[in-house]
Order: sequence, then structure tokens, then C-alpha cells
Amino acid sequence: MAEDSTGGFRAGQTGLIVRIPEAEPFVRGWRERFDPSARAGVPAHITVLFPFLDESRIDALVSSSLADVLGGHLAFDLRFERCGRLPGVLCLVPEPDTQLRQLTEAIADRWPETPPYGGRFAEIVPHLTIAQGQQDTVLETVEADLAGRLPFTSHVSSVELIVHDGTKWQERASFTLGE
Repeated sequence: MAEDSTGGFRAGQTGLIVRIPEAEPFVRGWRERFDPSARAGVPAHITVLFPFLDESRIDALVSSSLADVLGGHLAFDLRFERCGRLPGVLCLVPEPDTQLRQLTEAIADRWPETPPYGGRFAEIVPHLTIAQGQQDTVLETVEADLAGRLPFTSHVSSVELIVHDGTKWQERASFTLGE
């Protein structure tokens, strides 16, 4: 998840994420310090689609459509063996990432008015953000700490819809993937 251009999240924003609870023991402290989404209540996750529709547009029909789209994708496992870098970001790299990309593409195809990250990036790069906007020396320290805690595996069986209430992100719904 990324902050919007005003420097903060706004009430009514929504996003679709895959929680990675297995990462929490390793990344929680770093994320609380260096990732604004963690301070705003978002757990360790991989973003599937952000921003999604405004909360005011999410009704029973949208929820049903989300359940249909996501239910058509099978649950899967991810392995986290290494850290990666995006411009200004230290992250954990999920492997394989094909299923994550397919989830993002399926939702963006169904709701073309919601391109990933508002259309700011040409490529979908699934990742679990740990730190952003920090000096390289800080990122190197965090990466060195995490290197000794990897690898780990996570089973992905659902996608969560989260909504910003003006202060914090809250889970509104969970959509189960097929088995």
C-alpha cells in the first residue's frame, strides 16, 4: 500500500491485500518504524490492488463480483527467501509471484477504472513492503537483520478488502480463493 499524493490516506479509500501473518514476527518492528501503512493499521501483506473502488461504491453486487472473480483462483503457497529493492523501498520478494499477478490482473480487468497503484507503474511487482523513504544505510541494516530470518512459507487462501476510516485501515470483508 502506498500513501496517496497528499501524503496521507483518505477516508473511504479501499484496497485488496493478501495477509502474510508468517512475516509478522520478523517485520512488524521494522514496518512500524519505516512503513506508513503499518502505522495506519495494515498488517504484513502483499497488495493485490490499491486503490480499489471508493467505499461508497462497494455494495452487494461488487462484493458478489469480487467473490466470483477471486473464487475462480486457487489457493497457493508463497516462499520468501530474499529481500528486494524497488525505488526507495525495501521489501520481501514472494516466489513464485505468478498467482499474485493473476489476481491483480483479474480484478483490474473486471474494474478497469482501478488500475494497480492508480496506473503509476507499468509493471505489477508483487512485494511485501518493509521500509520506504529511508537512507540506503537504514535499508541495509534492516535487510541484514532479515537475512537471518529467511526463508519462510505462507499459504494464501483469501484476499481481504480493507477500508480507511479516516484514521486507520480496517478489514471489511474476506474473499476465499478456490481450493
